[in-house]
Order: sequence, then C-alpha cells, then structure tokens
Amino acid sequence: MKIAIVGATGLVGRQMIQLLEQSKTDNIDLIPVATVQSVGKKILFRGREITVTGIENAIEKKPDIALFSAGGGTSKQYAPLFAAQGTYVIDNSSAWRREKDVPLVVPEVNGDIIKPEDYIIANPNCSTIQLVMALAPVQKQFGIKRVVVSTYQSVSGSGKKAIQQMEAERRGEEAEKVYPWPIDKNLIPHGGDFLDNGFTMEEDKLLFESRKILDCPEMEVAATVVRVPVTGGHSISAAIECEKACPASEVTNLLHSMAGVKVIDNPRNNEYPMPLFAEGKDEVFVGRIRNDLFRPDIIHMWIVSDNLRKGAATNAVQILESLIDHKFFA
Repeated sequence: MKIAIVGATGLVGRQMIQLLEQSKTDNIDLIPVATVQSVGKKILFRGREITVTGIENAIEKKPDIALFSAGGGTSKQYAPLFAAQGTYVIDNSSAWRREKDVPLVVPEVNGDIIKPEDYIIANPNCSTIQLVMALAPVQKQFGIKRVVVSTYQSVSGSGKKAIQQMEAERRGEEAEKVYPWPIDKNLIPHGGDFLDNGFTMEEDKLLFESRKILDCPEMEVAATVVRVPVTGGHSISAAIECEKACPASEVTNLLHSMAGVKVIDNPRNNEYPMPLFAEGKDEVFVGRIRNDLFRPDIIHMWIVSDNLRKGAATNAVQILESLIDHKFFA
C-alpha cells in the first residue's frame, strides 16, 4: 500500500510516521513529502532510509492514501489533485472541515459516515477531537443543550517555532515571536484571529466542528481558548448542560465504556488527568467529573489529550486504518 505523508518533516508528520511504523498495516510503501528545503533528506521507516520527495513527484506515484499536515493552502491546492486520481486524502488542516460534502471524522464517534466516494476526509481541530470524545456518550444518553468550554492549549499546537519561542524565553534569550506576548510564565487568551463577534477562529472551530461531528446543529458551544506554557498536551474545562438530569455516576460509567477514553477521577488521592502524563499517549483522559452545585442537568469535567497524537496524527491514522478495514481498496 502506497501512503504519502505531506508535511512529513513537521511535528504532526513525524508523529504520523511513527504511528504508521507501529501500525498493523503491512507492506507500506511510504512516500514522505515536504517543502523544497527538505527534499532529499532521509527518513528512517521500518529499518530503511527513505528519501523525502516533492509533492508533484508524490502525485505522479499515485498513492492509495495521502495524509496531509502541511497547512490549509497546500491542502486546498493539492488535495483535489490527489483525489482526482483516486487517492484518499485525510487532511489535518482546516481547509475542508466546513465543506458540506466532506466528512469531518473522529472514528470512535462518527467513523461510520465515510463512504467509498469520499476521497477527501477532514481531520478535526485538536481540541475539538478530545472534546467530542467526551461529549459523544453524554449526548447519546442525555442530550446536550449547551457546552461552556475553556481550553488550555500547549505551545506545540502552534508548531516548532512556538516551542522554540518558549524555550528561548526560559533561557532568557531572544527568539522569533509566534505569539504577540511572551508565553513563558504567562497565559495568552488568544487562539487564531479575532472575529467581529469577539470570539476567535479557534473558538469558532470548536462550535462549528462539534456540531458537525455530533450531528447536533442546535447545540450551543461557548468557548475561550487559552495558550499555556506547556510543551505538549491540551486541557479542557467543560460545563455541559443536558436536556435532563445527568448524574455524575452515570456519566462516569458512560465514559468508562467509551472507546478511546480513559477515566482518571480520584481527586482525594490527587489522581486526575494532566498534560504531564498524557503526552505521547493516544487516549483522551477525563476526570473531575461532577454535577453542578445548583443544576442537576449540568455536568462538569476536565479533559486532557496529547494534541499531536489523538488531536492530530493518531486520529488521522485511525481514519486510514478504517478505510483499509472497510476494504475501500481493491
């Protein structure tokens, strides 16, 4: 099976390669794709060196699947060219998420919506993925009217240069600025450009994408995105208003039975999800599950996941494996 990774030398691309190396899929002919600056470099995959190539060359090789993690502009330009020749594209950018006919997929939640003719499949935003993993069983059992969300997003979500900025600031050195303010020893309530309504693009993604994935067009989502001085792992505080009473014990049992979710909720022993332990793992960790003090129809929870793994690379590779399992290929 020919699998191209567009953006192979980036943070998410490298995670995709690592996951494919460990995957159950045998006989992978990997085609690592990157910008001109990286063409010709070598990548080690399953014990052999593979040369990084350009995207035009990758199209000519007609891969079965192309995993994209190279930005929206690249995806808009090249994903249709791959799709036109029968390559399934799984795109990690925001380029296709709002397209009506493009499925936006978290396999454990709505993986069954993919059809053989869906040659472009969108990978959701990292924070959206971990949020809907926790919301899905609650929505199914109790119905959800409104979610108030605050995210605590690590700098790796902004790429290599953001990590370099934080590390340089910790050493007291100057670095290229990704953020408008210092990030070390600071919190920045700003993710994406601000919209006319006072929310940011990142906050708007949480609203739109959660509704689309859960097929809840009327669900209200009010989000505040905050960037925090953590290298890897996003955290979310969520207050979920349901259509009826949602006892914490029942919600906890539902989350225990949700594939891909791990409940860590023993606060008396200081056991709760943290980025410190989520980094490098594929699960979504949920804890601090408790009912509102005043409303039995509101449940509060704390949700943590590695934004480069389940928030990006893992979810994309799971979609890939789903295509293979459903025999989309001759």
